Amino acid sequence: MFTEAIEDILRDHATAAAVRAIEGGASPAPLWAALADAGFLELMAPESAGGAALPLHAIGPVFTLFGSHALPLPAAQSIAARALLAPTGKAAPAGMITLAGQCLRGADGTIAAPLLPFGAIADWVLANVEGGMLLLDASQASRQPSGVHGSLAATLVWTARDLPGPVGDHGERVRDCSAAIHAAAIAGAMGRVFDMTLQYCNDRSQFGKSIGKFQAVQHQLSVMAQHVAAAGIAAELAFAGDGPLPARMPVAIAKARTSMAVPLVAATAHALHGAIGVTEEYDLQRYTRRLHEWRMTDGSEAYWNRLAGQALLAQPQATITDFVRETLAA
Repeated sequence: MFTEAIEDILRDHATAAAVRAIEGGASPAPLWAALADAGFLELMAPESAGGAALPLHAIGPVFTLFGSHALPLPAAQSIAARALLAPTGKAAPAGMITLAGQCLRGADGTIAAPLLPFGAIADWVLANVEGGMLLLDASQASRQPSGVHGSLAATLVWTARDLPGPVGDHGERVRDCSAAIHAAAIAGAMGRVFDMTLQYCNDRSQFGKSIGKFQAVQHQLSVMAQHVAAAGIAAELAFAGDGPLPARMPVAIAKARTSMAVPLVAATAHALHGAIGVTEEYDLQRYTRRLHEWRMTDGSEAYWNRLAGQALLAQPQATITDFVRETLAA
């Protein structure tokens, strides 16, 4: 029900033209208001706080939907921030909230959030700082854009005098939520990239027939489809638990698998599209740019594979199948 209602809003407001405009510096306020005024920011908040208390398995498709529309707003992060703040008793502030899964503390007491997703436009940052959870005012930070075309990521730095006290001691949950969100976003964007590539191969003709009829192209599409399907299943695992927030090991598996698929899926899509895929007017690059950015956000597959591998090696008697089954059950 929520997914269909949100998709209607995105179809009307998160058009390709609107996304490009926001990437180019236009105000995100109209698109943000369309989501916020409909009450969708409270989907994960508990009922005691006026939220819908949506279970994880129901919120996962919403976050995937955001990825499939290349939503240029921290909507998923703002939804998760309300669930993260609920146990602390701290009310979520108005405006766009993004998540900083890992911040760096300088010798002079400054706090830096490197290449923060939506750091260029966010009003607030819910940050993991050495295991503590801080709610930081983005307007008090210096912002350094990533320099990547169309990216809304930026590095934010706060001086020591601008830092509030922690609002909670579960900062690591911020990173888990952020990684789960990006796993879902990758899965959604990959699905859109595959659909675009398949359609192009069916429409593009060469030597009197569509290039999708050639066996070499079909092989590439088949491999691409396998990775897209695996990424989608992995993203679902991150939101398969009964708790109010994603758990660490399912998130590790999801983020590792979705990130691992990015280079192959993006490269295959561009190879089959040819030169048109990188043009500003064509939508493919809007998604593949994000896929590469989201792959690295919160740690690439190398980081999350290491966490999952260490957990597996800590149970030497368990098979991989048992490990995955028990991890998901836990």
